[in-house]
Amino acid sequence: MNTFPVLLGALCVYAIAYRYYSAFIAAKAMALDDRRPTPAHTFKDGHNYVASPKWVLFGHHFAAIAGAGPLVGPTLAAQFGFAPGFLWLLVGAVLAGCVQDFTVLVASIRHRGRSLAEIARTEISPFAGLVSMIAVLFILLVTLAGLGIVVVNALANSPWGIFTIGSTIPIALIMGIWMFKSHAGKITVTGPSIFGVVLLISAVVGGHWFAGTGAAGALTFTPHQITYLMAAYGFIASVLPVWLLLEPRDYLSTYVKLGTIAILIVGVFIVHPDIKFPAFTQFVHGGGPIIKGPLFPFLFVTIACGAISGFHSLVSSGTTPKMLDKETDARFIGYGAMVCESLVGVLALIAATSMYPGDYFAINSTAETFGKLGLHTVNLDMFSREVGEKLAGRTGGAVSLAVGMAQIFKGLPGMDRLMAYWYHYAIMFEALFILTTVDTGTRVARYVLQELMGKVNRNFSNTAWLPGNLFTTFFVVLGWAYLIYTGNISTIWPLFGTGNQLLATIALAITTTFLINMGKAKYAPITAIPMCFVGVTTVTAGVLSIKNIFWPLTLKPGQVFTGYLDSTLMTIFILGVVLVVFDAVRRWIAVLNGAAPPTEAFGEPVNAAGEIKMGCC
Repeated sequence: MNTFPVLLGALCVYAIAYRYYSAFIAAKAMALDDRRPTPAHTFKDGHNYVASPKWVLFGHHFAAIAGAGPLVGPTLAAQFGFAPGFLWLLVGAVLAGCVQDFTVLVASIRHRGRSLAEIARTEISPFAGLVSMIAVLFILLVTLAGLGIVVVNALANSPWGIFTIGSTIPIALIMGIWMFKSHAGKITVTGPSIFGVVLLISAVVGGHWFAGTGAAGALTFTPHQITYLMAAYGFIASVLPVWLLLEPRDYLSTYVKLGTIAILIVGVFIVHPDIKFPAFTQFVHGGGPIIKGPLFPFLFVTIACGAISGFHSLVSSGTTPKMLDKETDARFIGYGAMVCESLVGVLALIAATSMYPGDYFAINSTAETFGKLGLHTVNLDMFSREVGEKLAGRTGGAVSLAVGMAQIFKGLPGMDRLMAYWYHYAIMFEALFILTTVDTGTRVARYVLQELMGKVNRNFSNTAWLPGNLFTTFFVVLGWAYLIYTGNISTIWPLFGTGNQLLATIALAITTTFLINMGKAKYAPITAIPMCFVGVTTVTAGVLSIKNIFWPLTLKPGQVFTGYLDSTLMTIFILGVVLVVFDAVRRWIAVLNGAAPPTEAFGEPVNAAGEIKMGCC
């Protein structure tokens, strides 16, 4: 199958969905109005509430949501063949994922930039808010672990990758000061952007030079050492002001991400590699070397992002609503950024399936497992020589994706001898995706934990209180770093994928309640139908994961605690979702039968004169 019509068709679907469906939601369901001030202006504090230019905030939001999921998830799901992943990425994104991100963002700005759990407390009930807060915290820790272990596997024993990724931190710090503090009261973008992109490209080239020197050993780390470094980075990034490191680094990485996406699109159109995978493989019924379960329901939790991701709801109700300049920007940032992420997922799937199945499975399986598949490698030895690293047995999806991308880039005119550079560029591309999600996710988890602890000590509710920031950030980082340190991709990814989609079910239940409380019940199917589909598939996957993956670990020496821990976490996830959805349905029935919606359930409405009706609804 040729990739040209496949990619062209995907682009047309995204364009039509954004032009018409997102506009319909914005005008009819959400009733966006720029006369209503956003939290960035109402609660401006220069630390968390900072009104930002639309394109800068788009960069931050896209970088924050686009983690490992749209890259690794479709790559791993290639085990089932090309067709299932491609169809779910398209349909799931435009009808579910983009809708979730957009509606949660609007709900949050109407609730003073508060978190998803706080929206649930106001819209549904205090009980739903508490359960959501606890579920969100546990799911978020697992999500960060799932994202983090991918970058650990990709950067282990890779001084080139460590040098390049490490260079992005001081570059971002300089950009942050330049953008937000060099001109009093004015944000400058052009100069810092050029500076950042030039230095970032230099870091990729410089990484090759560094890796060839005797000093390379100083940046050669084991997986456990990289886990420590990631934990330190996550802690620091969460505590520093958002403008100093988080926003400029995300903005910088967006150039890499969007630029790489553009090059990949051009590469597919010029090189038009053939898809070498069948539409469906023999593993659709289960028993695959990467994903043990069948296509249904495990496809829908393996592609944890790219189609729909619960983690996005935390970003849409975390840092982004506190920086939104005006309400109508929510459509471009909420729906538009998710369209871009889904496109990333499609490109990742194309890159992975353009490899020969034998090469793909040799990279993503142990030598023992691959030997039982009856497959043979084709180009893998050549790729290993060109890259300068052993590629077989590098499980987790990141390496196979980088090889697939580098293979496409290599086919561009004049690029046939630059396979090593393109491969390490692709690794940097993946690591930037992941780390920008880790730092934002850690910050969001800190907000959630502060809100939870604020019920005991009110000081923790103040997000600017430094002791509270340090205390909660430490425990958040400790939680996800421990899971990375003691886990592996085969145990963490199913837990991450299922928990992530269960969180999406909670988010869609909350936004459905938001619409009904707002008197927009006729538009509630926009979020209710995706909620039902995602909820059914994901709860099924969660039960099967406990039965077939986690509980059997309790019978294996050395993995008993991991088996009990993973089974317990999954049970908490499922129980939390069931409780929130049932409470939400109770609220829907009550409001539809004439009960008054909760006070200030959907923010302050605007009258015909453009004035806020304070104290109303």
